[in-house]
Amino acid sequence: MTETKNKETTKIDVVVTGFGGQGIVLTGRILGKAAALGDHKESTLVQSYGPESRGGACSAQVVISDNTIHYPYIKFPDILVCMSQSGYEKYIGQLKEGGELLIDQDLVRPGKEAGEIWYSIPATRMAEELGRKMMANIIMLGFFTAITKAVSLDSARNAVVGSVPKGTEEMNLKAFTKGCDYGLATLKGLEKKAAGRTGAIL
Repeated sequence: MTETKNKETTKIDVVVTGFGGQGIVLTGRILGKAAALGDHKESTLVQSYGPESRGGACSAQVVISDNTIHYPYIKFPDILVCMSQSGYEKYIGQLKEGGELLIDQDLVRPGKEAGEIWYSIPATRMAEELGRKMMANIIMLGFFTAITKAVSLDSARNAVVGSVPKGTEEMNLKAFTKGCDYGLATLKGLEKKAAGRTGAIL
């Protein structure tokens, strides 16, 4: 019984969704690489594209586990990352109860079905400010790493360096750090709010 419970609690199902051209599959690949090479866990990646590679629907399903992964497809993600409204609408109904939702706040408008708590970052806008709109996925990855802790910071950082085109490592690391810092600040803000509510009750 204990072994079965451990297997359930050490597996994380992640769905990253958006549209072609955002680097969604690369995000999934980096995440899987961080888990496998950096954190020495098992990981699988399943990718899917819509009818058009650029502009069409796109998703990456990443399973991270301490144990052997027998089935790589995800029906009900623990973590859902949305970088497009259509991706959000397609997958939000599948997010597990108590699961974590991360969105690009300028591209996704969550409805009541998202629940009371989700995490948002203006990833695309931040990438544009860096002069590289194509790095919004790396900013989101940094945010994801800080918020969910599904992979370690060092592993994710190393996986970014090992996955992006030669000569862009420094820019991508800057984007990753920007997203990560935003995530840490978001968590700190939520902690302060929670502490404030607790103080008021007491």
